[in-house]
Amino acid sequence: MVRAAVLPAVGSPLELTDIDLPAPGPGRIRVRLAAAGVCHSDLSLSNGTLKQPVPAVLGHEGAGTVTAVGPDVTTVAPGDEVVLNWAPSCGACHFCGLGEVWLCANAGAAANAPYARRNGTDLYPGLGTAAFAEETVVPAHAALPLPAGIALTDGALLGCAVLTGWGAVHNAARVRPGESVAVFGVGGVGLAVLQAARIAGAGPIVAVDVSPAKEELARAAGATDFLLAGPDTAKRIRGLTGGIGTDVAVECVGRADAIRSAWSSTRRGGRTTVVGIGGQDQQVAFSALEIFYFGRTLSGCVYGNSDPAADIPVIAEHVRAGRFDLGALVTDRIGLDGIPAAFEQMQAGRGGRSLVVF
Repeated sequence: MVRAAVLPAVGSPLELTDIDLPAPGPGRIRVRLAAAGVCHSDLSLSNGTLKQPVPAVLGHEGAGTVTAVGPDVTTVAPGDEVVLNWAPSCGACHFCGLGEVWLCANAGAAANAPYARRNGTDLYPGLGTAAFAEETVVPAHAALPLPAGIALTDGALLGCAVLTGWGAVHNAARVRPGESVAVFGVGGVGLAVLQAARIAGAGPIVAVDVSPAKEELARAAGATDFLLAGPDTAKRIRGLTGGIGTDVAVECVGRADAIRSAWSSTRRGGRTTVVGIGGQDQQVAFSALEIFYFGRTLSGCVYGNSDPAADIPVIAEHVRAGRFDLGALVTDRIGLDGIPAAFEQMQAGRGGRSLVVF
């Protein structure tokens, strides 16, 4: 029996309960979690913004130790410390063939198959990983080696927030030294974006959030300026950049008004990268004339447009060198029973990353 936080139905409260976790089958491994981050995507899964079969154990940003492996597993062994990859690429689909592994057509396959049981009822793994539990069973290719010198608990953040934020800057927006950057939303991902922009040599770096309490966190992560979000945000950002606007804006909220504001805050020819996941009801409007006149680029960003196997070692080197502070993303260390409060905190726009520590 394993303790887990179960989502019984979409929109229902999480239930802290024991589940039956099977031994790993062919190509699968069992992992004892050390920590799991509480991501806004988990909230989106719980309320139906993102689709997930239920009942389910959510949680997709995690790290832990392999305790058992199934037949045919050769990539990891019991005792190995690993980071969970919620979007493992198959290596065979059209997108993988293009080298765009973050768009893999089969990355979500594990989320649609039962992996455990509770009281005789099948349970599904949230985003294929089910990290809101003491232990989980995942496909072997969903586990990446934890880089040397990285604490196992902090390593959980590499599985989503850090990869997404780092990739948004270095892979999607391709920020160059000296370019100005605006970051909309200073949660866990936004804090990672700020650190990545600082490492890229960007400046000025403007952080935007609805909460004034985020200013200290934002400046510690690398923001040179902090603005409270409002209807005049784009105008104020232009005021900080000589009336021109920033070269790059990264939106980490997933709201139509934030996306629109991020777009409007960039200069002519600027680039807006959307990381936040919004609902289908969040519609963003642009006029045909402004699209032509401003010559801006608007692009989506999935999982930081990252190849985790290639990007995690690069990020780890910055962590070991003291340039990237994983712990600075974490504002609360909680137990499984603290996840509902972490969801409420995210909905209210407070805090950075809550980390479940087992």
